[in-house]
Amino acid sequence: MNVTPGGLPPSITEPLDAFVAAAKRTFESDLRSVILYGSAAEGRLRASSDINMLLVLKRFDRERVDGIREPFRSAHAAIRLDIMFLLDSEIAQASEAFAVKFADILVRHRVLFGDPPFAGVSIPREATIRRLRQVLLNLRLRLRERYALVSLREEQLASIIADNAGPIRASAATVLKLEGREAASPKEALRLFTADLPGGPWPPILDRISEAREHLSIEPGSGASLIFQLMELTVRLEERVAKL
Repeated sequence: MNVTPGGLPPSITEPLDAFVAAAKRTFESDLRSVILYGSAAEGRLRASSDINMLLVLKRFDRERVDGIREPFRSAHAAIRLDIMFLLDSEIAQASEAFAVKFADILVRHRVLFGDPPFAGVSIPREATIRRLRQVLLNLRLRLRERYALVSLREEQLASIIADNAGPIRASAATVLKLEGREAASPKEALRLFTADLPGGPWPPILDRISEAREHLSIEPGSGASLIFQLMELTVRLEERVAKL
């Protein structure tokens, strides 16, 4: 039985349920679980949100994967469905290699089909810290490249801010968890992280970042500053990680 989360409109749930049904038909006994994760799992999509899905498979069989290509292409076009194809034998390895991402998945996911695949999954603290530093450096490098490439066209900056706000929020949630603190959501985690941070005032900056993420729009003339403030957040987060 499919279990779609509340809060999602029919324009999302109908293509989503159709894809899950196609996956069940195509992969048959090779399909262990279908997991929705991120904002869609919470029923809190924004204008910039993709629909993130994890297919846990027993094997990645070419013939069966070929059978899912057309349903996947249709769902990707209709609802921006992105899929991670993961073998059940790779769960522990992937959770350690992509510790920040999986820390977020463990908190924000919904099982749409099959059994919960994360029982007993534990992400080593050392792996989380190591991966967190890699993620933050990569975000900073990507933001520099995007700014240099598109900042002459400020209308393109909103999508860059929206795309990078999510990973920065997830990183803040991971930092707080490593410090023994919890937040209700990644968005709240970033607010808690910046509460006593110099370089602000941060609340209006975070509000503008939320505007970009939720509506793909920014106040005219603010895009360049927001990009640099996101870069500063990655530095501040990395400084905190270094103290762990």
